[in-house]
Amino acid sequence: MADTTDGLPEREAMDFDVVIVGAGPAGLAAAIRLRQLAAETGGDLSVVVEKGSEVGAHILSGAVIDPSGLDRLLPGWREADDCPLKTRVTQDRFYYLRHSGKITLPNFPMPPLMNNHGNFVGSLGDLTRWLGEKAESLGVEIYPGFAASEVLFDNSGAVVGVATGDMGVGADGKPKDSFTRGIELRGKYTLFAEGARGSLSKRLIEHFDLAASDPQKFGIGLKELWEVSPGKHKPGLVQHSFGWPLDNSTGGGSFLYHYGENLVSVGFVVHLNYGNPYLSPYDEFQRFKTHPLIAGVLEGGRRIGYGARAITEGGWQSIPKLVFPGGCLIGCAAGFVNLPRIKGSHNAIHSGIEAAETVFSSLAAGHANDELSGYEKRIREGAVGTDLKKVRNAKPLWSNFGTIAGIMMAGIDMWANTILPGVGFGITLRHRKNDAEATHRTDLHSPIDYPRPDGKLTFDKLTNVSFSATNHEEDQPVHLVLSDPSVPIEVNLPLYAEPAQRYCPAGVYEVVSDENGTPRFQINAQNCVHCKTCDIKDPSQNITWICPEGSGGPNYTGM
Repeated sequence: MADTTDGLPEREAMDFDVVIVGAGPAGLAAAIRLRQLAAETGGDLSVVVEKGSEVGAHILSGAVIDPSGLDRLLPGWREADDCPLKTRVTQDRFYYLRHSGKITLPNFPMPPLMNNHGNFVGSLGDLTRWLGEKAESLGVEIYPGFAASEVLFDNSGAVVGVATGDMGVGADGKPKDSFTRGIELRGKYTLFAEGARGSLSKRLIEHFDLAASDPQKFGIGLKELWEVSPGKHKPGLVQHSFGWPLDNSTGGGSFLYHYGENLVSVGFVVHLNYGNPYLSPYDEFQRFKTHPLIAGVLEGGRRIGYGARAITEGGWQSIPKLVFPGGCLIGCAAGFVNLPRIKGSHNAIHSGIEAAETVFSSLAAGHANDELSGYEKRIREGAVGTDLKKVRNAKPLWSNFGTIAGIMMAGIDMWANTILPGVGFGITLRHRKNDAEATHRTDLHSPIDYPRPDGKLTFDKLTNVSFSATNHEEDQPVHLVLSDPSVPIEVNLPLYAEPAQRYCPAGVYEVVSDENGTPRFQINAQNCVHCKTCDIKDPSQNITWICPEGSGGPNYTGM
């Protein structure tokens, strides 16, 4: 291997027909579909790189799963004894919560798309591991623990693959004795399936000017997995709520799902366009669990897992241009979550299938590194576009009119889109601001006094992070990069009380004082659960999340 001008050895390169970045539902669906199509002609059509230590290690979702994507990808999945998705939805309940009471919302006025019967409850992480096994059995090469850190371009500007990050780099940026150069994975097409706010996808959207006219919107989803007393377990019960502890101007809601062997998935979503800089999504989640409706289920049980992840919420009008020379965006990297349904895995799988079929046709026609324009049409006119267009106004109505009025108006709009598919009222409301711009100054709000955790039902951040099995190599460069190190103390602290201390669900960011009382911004990168909230919500847009050394981050089990 020859030395490069920067003194590092030249990367080794491997060539493939298709490189897929991310082994989540979208990436694995694409890989599986490519191998299915290639079965008749042969050929090594796909390789998948995954930054998690194993397939599924970074997957976090509720999850109630719409099986339409699985039915299309693997029609016999229900009969497979090893498929982890077993619990069907049996009860579907909605509540509006008050401080200690609740209002049960009847199901019959709800738009049909909100009905969860026919869906399945389970661990999306376990389902992803199963899909990984199916992919490998078809000949897909999967490389977990290798984080794609750089996009490769040819002389014409087309994407020709990715490079994995160097391993064994010290915190000072210099190679250690264990240094290993990254590898170039080159493909005729590269599919980016990194999930919400993917680091390379973000750069590609900027590089190729792919962003939609409306900014992408996000939420933060926080989840705990509990093992509850058998007498309190109701397999197949799906419960959603909104209202307390959030005020009417702060969007969000909760879920409580019963499945498996006495397992309950309890979670909380806060829309990241909230204004109050003193709000802490994590502490709102802990407070939510003290409501009698929730506490009554969890008391006597034990928490066995915790995690957090950003969720795309912009929907139809925030979908970027999906294709560029040499590749495309699939799954949550493109923003295919249906917010009112709180579901995205079905659309992720559909998008992987559409991308695979488009790529296969292009390769068969002798194309390479060109623009996969057929994929864009497939998404916008197919199952994904149909699903998202029906609910396109739900998020802006909620944002503009508050929780109570916004949800009622969204329900009417979704009914209109059900009666007149693709038309509805004939309007598409806009998203005006990104979530960082929505943050208010502290002089418009008062600090929130959150109750202390009791260690039984509610927990502090660091204790909960230990239940995510998060780990990073300690001696490595910090993967949370500040564009200007002075901003947290000189700008964010006086204007916003440095909200990173509160919006981060893992205690990564702190403002500490030295012996003279001078404040200093501290980054505890070891705690990072890779939720990407800081990259989204920082009011100064001063934090960029990049991939740490391969296999770093959470190691979710059963999430």
